[in-house]
This record gives sequence, structure tokens and C-alpha cells, in this order.
Amino acid sequence: MTQKSHISVEDLNVHLGNQHILKDINIDIPNKKVTSIIGPSGCGKTTLLKTFNRLLDNSNDVKITGKVLVDGENIYDPNVEVTHIRKKMGLLSQRPYPLPMSIYDNVAYGPRIHGMRKKQELDELVELQLKATGLWDEVKDRLNASATRLSIGQQQRLCLARGLAVGPEIILGDESTSALDPVSTHIIEDLFMQLKEKYSIILVTHILRQAARISDYIIFVYMGKIVEAGPAEEVLKNPKEELTKQYVKGYIT
Repeated sequence: MTQKSHISVEDLNVHLGNQHILKDINIDIPNKKVTSIIGPSGCGKTTLLKTFNRLLDNSNDVKITGKVLVDGENIYDPNVEVTHIRKKMGLLSQRPYPLPMSIYDNVAYGPRIHGMRKKQELDELVELQLKATGLWDEVKDRLNASATRLSIGQQQRLCLARGLAVGPEIILGDESTSALDPVSTHIIEDLFMQLKEKYSIILVTHILRQAARISDYIIFVYMGKIVEAGPAEEVLKNPKEELTKQYVKGYIT
């Protein structure tokens, strides 16, 4: 049985000024799995992730050719509405960036922008997403407190709850545990494992042990090209390409 693709990339090239950052990228990313993009620093991992929700649009001198199909829709088609695309994506950055408002208002922020006004609906949604990210029991008695007073691990989970509240289909994570302590990292990893029942999750990570722990699918990027992609077990334990073998063994960093 063929694994359904949520995102399909066809002949994608990204230039930044005179630099050719991503080169002839062709990949199908499976639906409702954890996919990790691995590779050495500066190889193009984060750039590839940013093409999935058009975050590169804000950069000067960027030229993008090719297609990124999300549910069959080319998000780089000139007629596509960018807000509609970004609503499908929840992004978890390297460091948490809670909004300078209460815990409650952080989660309610997106739904309010999209027109949700009834207090009961917002209350239920805030509780639902805080429970989904394991925060509810920790914060339910201080929902009106400032989000910036949470620990950094709690802030990252709050940012995840805020992203989930607008009803995305895909969660993107860019080194999203790199600023966290080991306990918070473990909590976030467990959340990803649970959330893949409902969402496709695509992560950039430089930690091979993490990729091995939580990934269903691996994409190995080197110098702007996909060297190898496939089920995590195969790519990490029995890679076909010599470059992948060198990276997995730690000879390429």
C-alpha cells in the first residue's frame, strides 16, 4: 500500500542572491507521520522547512522555482492566498516566543483573529489545546497570568498549543527542543508522538538520537540536495548512500 503524501515537492530550487541553497528537491512527505530533516549545519534543512509555509517570502533576493503541493495545491501558484496556506501549518521555532499577554489570550489569539468570539467556545478551545500539550493541569489556576512567567519548557508547549488552536493540518518544528532542558525535551518529543495521530509533523533536527527516537521517516540533506530519504529505521541503520553512512557515523558534522 502506498503511503499517502501530505506534502509533495517537485523540482524545487531556492536561490538567495547568488547562492543556490536548495537544488532540485523532489520528495513526498507522508501523512500523519513524524518526518525528520537531518544534515550538517548550513546544508539547507531550515530553508527546506520554510518553503512549506512560504516563510521565505519575507526575505529579500530569494528566488523560488518548482512546486510545493500541500493536499494537491501548489502553494507557490501566484493565485494562492498565503494566509490560507499558513493556517494549515503550525510552526514551532527554536526558542519559544509567547505573545506578551496572558496564557489564555496566547491560545485564544489565533481563533479570535479567525472570527471566534463566543467566550464559551474560546474557553473550551483553550482548555482542549492546553490539555493536548500537557499544560492544563499546570496552568489552569493562573490562565490570566503572563505567559512570559512560564518556564521555557512550558512556554514552548504554550506556543504549540497556540499553533494547534487555529486548526492546522501540519506541524513544522525547527530545532524546536534545542533550547530546552532534557525533561522538557522529553515532554515535547512525547507530544509529537501523540500528535501524529491527527497531524503530519515535519521536524528539523541536528540530533541524530532524537531523530532515531521519534521519526517514522528521514530526509537527509547535504549541501542543498536530498541525498537519501526513507523510513527512519532504514536510513539510520542501513543507509544506501555513502554520504549518509558517513553522516550517521559522525564523520560529517
